[in-house]
Amino acid sequence: MARKILLSGLALAPLAAVLRYVVDAGDVPVFVVSALALIPLAWLIGEATEQAAEHTGPAMGGFLNASFGNAPELIIALFAISDGLPEVVRGSITGSIVSNLLLVLGFAIVLGDERPLDRSSLMANLALVVWAALLFLIPAVPGWSGDPDRHPLAIATLPVAGILLLFYGGTTYDNLRKQKRRHDESGREPSADTWSLRNALIVLAAATGLTAMVSEILVHSLEGFAEAAGLSSFFVSAVIVAIVGNAAEHGGAVVIARRGKIRLASEIAISSAAQVALFVAPMAALLSFAVGTPLPLSFRPIELITIAAAAVIAGAVMWDGKGTTREGVLLLAAYAVMAVGYGVSGNR
Repeated sequence: MARKILLSGLALAPLAAVLRYVVDAGDVPVFVVSALALIPLAWLIGEATEQAAEHTGPAMGGFLNASFGNAPELIIALFAISDGLPEVVRGSITGSIVSNLLLVLGFAIVLGDERPLDRSSLMANLALVVWAALLFLIPAVPGWSGDPDRHPLAIATLPVAGILLLFYGGTTYDNLRKQKRRHDESGREPSADTWSLRNALIVLAAATGLTAMVSEILVHSLEGFAEAAGLSSFFVSAVIVAIVGNAAEHGGAVVIARRGKIRLASEIAISSAAQVALFVAPMAALLSFAVGTPLPLSFRPIELITIAAAAVIAGAVMWDGKGTTREGVLLLAAYAVMAVGYGVSGNR
């Protein structure tokens, strides 16, 4: 029954486009329909990722989900940059990292089981997030006084972006190579009803394309929705945009965790956070020069503190190689506290 409802819900994506471009229904209904449209798309991406992981193993499955799921995040960032909303971009990057490490991982642990996790892979990705937070200090600290979007800070961001991309590429390749070898040595074969890897990747690509379209529609309606709700733009970007923009991997991780595949669900959450920090953020900064509005990665103190704190808290939970329900609730509570902090801190 739930599967049929989710499949029917895929019709909400074209409906959102009609409301936005044909009917001009207004920001509030467009936002609501767009947000609802992301739910079945998230399920579809999670389904396709789970099928692909049967062929590739949990580590590659988590990487695929993070890659396809974060494509809309990068697209959202570029649209926001072109609209002159750098604070929205930085806020959504912060919120994406924190929500994956605390909200998604917390739900995955609560809804999953206490099977052993791949501690080495998870801790390696968490270390990458902390490393990224430290490098962000280079353009961020000068931005704490004066204009955070001034051109010299955008220039200072370039070497940071380059280092992050090189570091992410090297460590990701090494980690995936090791995990693939382990998967091959296990001799585990996909079940008879598993999709082919080709079909799973095609569905992933199609669902990601639709997610990007819906995400773009949603971003353009966010400002009007936030104004109607009386929320600060920082809270909207760090919480609402981050959660909605990452609905694909958020929903995918939760669905997969409920099916008892906690290792894959945890890989999705942690891999996605690392990819946002070391790939989405620097790529957005580099591509912003092509868009015409350079983006400095001059994060606010509250952003860098919460990114580092989220990584440390997630690392403490994952340290013993498994997660209990109580630890999952702890992660959710930590996210709630940080979300409240985003609301209280207001705009820069």
